Order: sequence, then structure tokens, then C-alpha cells
Amino acid sequence: MVTAADRNARLVRAPGALALTLLPLVLSCGPDMPTGPVQFTAVGDGVAFGVWTPGGTDTCTKAIHDKFSTVGPDSLRYPTWHPPVDPDTGCTFGHEHGRDPHGSDLYREVGDIPFGYANQHLMESGFGAVRNEDHVGHKVEWENDIEMTPGNGGGSVISVRCDVLVKMHQGSHSRDAFTNNMHEVAYHIRCSDGTGFSATVLTPIGQAGELTASCNREREIMVGTPTPPNSPNGGGHRAIPDLACIQQHVMNGSRPNFDAALHESWEISVNLVAANGRTLVGFNPYFQVTDPSRYYDPAAPNVTARPIDLCQNVSFTNRDRCQGVGAGVTWDSPNSPFKGVRRFVDINGNFIGNADGPNVWYTDPLGRRGRTEPFPGSIRQWIARHSNNGLDLHGPAIGQNRNYNGPGVRAPN
Repeated sequence: MVTAADRNARLVRAPGALALTLLPLVLSCGPDMPTGPVQFTAVGDGVAFGVWTPGGTDTCTKAIHDKFSTVGPDSLRYPTWHPPVDPDTGCTFGHEHGRDPHGSDLYREVGDIPFGYANQHLMESGFGAVRNEDHVGHKVEWENDIEMTPGNGGGSVISVRCDVLVKMHQGSHSRDAFTNNMHEVAYHIRCSDGTGFSATVLTPIGQAGELTASCNREREIMVGTPTPPNSPNGGGHRAIPDLACIQQHVMNGSRPNFDAALHESWEISVNLVAANGRTLVGFNPYFQVTDPSRYYDPAAPNVTARPIDLCQNVSFTNRDRCQGVGAGVTWDSPNSPFKGVRRFVDINGNFIGNADGPNVWYTDPLGRRGRTEPFPGSIRQWIARHSNNGLDLHGPAIGQNRNYNGPGVRAPN
């Protein structure tokens, strides 16, 4: 039995420690799965490490927070998952990173997820712009032994079960995603039919500089200058609530419906592509948030309005999400009901075309130019020697009805 103390011992490292301690695992999901994480030794810190500092009602120090780190394939130290409350001191960090990955069957294989690994190498890869993301937006979700559905005309009924562990940077508290379409995703899947890959990319979602209204997918809203200015169109979209959604579902004179007004859906489409143009891996999960702490309003300061302010309207008092919210509660208070803690992920399709191998590929941070040897700015990807062409497994939603609120958790989160 793995105890909480065992898990904390694996996760917590003193900032000065160099080597990452990892656990072995023999998987039963297929003949071509790795037996455990590759161990890397730290030679320095990534840009994402050490950026968080306490503020507001947070009670943990920066030094306590920086204990939660891991070493990436580039031998740089990165922040990683931690609980909202420090297990040793009981202090609070004021933010959460989703579901504890130690419970995933894949944790013993992939280890701790480095937050910001793809961002780190964007400039080095020749992209021409920097894209750094805040710490609090990294969110983890996973599910073991989920039943998948064959797609692409799979033919006869086949039973395939998979373990899935994902991490998405999905900040739902600031204006960043209004114009910035590049966000880091780490995606790990292992299935009983041999499908399996571990991919980390900085993926463009929709068009930079604009968002899609969450309550009307036909309405594209131009917000401002794309950031980075050379961001490509990634397909899919970032469906984010705007003032019109609030007016339609909350300020309509009837009972307010915050669920309909504030539901965000970030729908991504990712491919890992070899240098010759062959698609090695494809996946398109949808990341959902039902309680963001912001919505787009062109008349608001920094075009960012706060749902909590609606609770100060006397007609909403003690109704819907505003139930029990006292006067003067601010958007960044732990007492706000809008802080991005209600999330789930639609797994959707998972394609793999790597029957001839090899297992280890290197792509640029956008998943392109895949080669068998590392190159400047490359990201290490693991892909099983397998092809599911014609089957292309589709999964269900995971994390529905979960709420990652915890002591001290508040926006920005």
C-alpha cells in the first residue's frame, strides 16, 4: 500500500537536490510500454521554476512552494503538481493544480509532470517569440481503466481500456487567453490494444487575437493583437464567456443561469508530425471549466470583468452561484464561488501511426519536425510501436462533477 507519506517523500525535494527519484513499474497495458520513467539529473532551472510568490491570503512561503519540483528531459528543474495545502506545515498556497497524479496508474511510469517544459524551448526551436505562462494555470486530470470507443469505421465491436493522465495550462482568471492561443499540454495514454504515447507540446488553440463566445459558437470576437504576434492558427477554439453571454443567461430578468453563462471549452487539435510530414500521433481533448473568475467585457478595465461582481446585484442575492455570498467579497477571495475549480476533460480521439518505431522521437515545441535525434529546441516524445489506423480510439469525459476547491484556494487559480 502506498501511503500519503510515501507520496510526499517522492514528490518533495529540497531546492538544492539534483537527482529526481523515480519509481519502477511493470505495466500490463501492452508489450511495448516502458518499465518506468527515465531519470534525469538537474543542471539548472527552467524559466518556469520559482516564479510563484505568495499574495493575498496565501500563507506558504516561496521556499516551501519551490520544494515541489521535478527534472525534465532537458535536465532543467521545473515546478510540478502540489496539493493546495502543504502537507508538512499546513500552510496554504492559494491555488490548486487539479487531481493528485500519484493516484494515476501512469504516475509510476511517467513520474511528475514538468510544468513549462515546452514553453522553455520555444525560442530555441526558432519560433521567433517567447511564450511563458503563469504557474497557477497548470491543471492535472486523470482516470484509470476507462472504456474507449473505436472510431473511424472500426467495424466489429472491440473492448479497449485505457489509462489517461493529462495536464493543460488553462488559466481562467486573466485576459491572457483572450488573445493568446498557445498553451502547454502534456498528454499520457496507455491502452490495452497497444495504443500509447506521451506527448508534450505548446499547442495553438483557435486563432490568436480572438475568442469564440461560449454561449454562441458562431460568434467570433476580435479582442486585440495576437500574442505572440506570430502565433499560428491551431484549429479548434477557445470558447470563453463574454458580456453578451452574461446578459443572455444572467442579466435577463429571470432566474440567473451561471452554468450556461460561464461554461468555457478549450477544444484542441494536436498532431506530432515527423519531418517528412507523416503524422505519428493525433489527439483532440476538450478542456472544460464551469466557474471561471473572468469574462470578456470590452468596457471593463483591461477588458476583464468579474462574475463575482454580479453577486452584489440585489436581485441575485441568495440565488444560483451567489447563494451565501456576502457583501464585499472580491474576485480573488477564497469566499468567491468563481475561481476555476470545477473542471473536466473530454478525451475524444487518439490516433497513433508508429508501427515501425522508434519509441523516442524529438519534435519542436509545437509537435512538428519530428526526428529520431534531438535538435536545438526539441522536445522528447514517447510513442509506442503501434498503429491504430482505422480504429482511432475515442474516450469519454473524465473528471465530471469533481470540484478542486480546497482551503485557501482563490483566484488567480
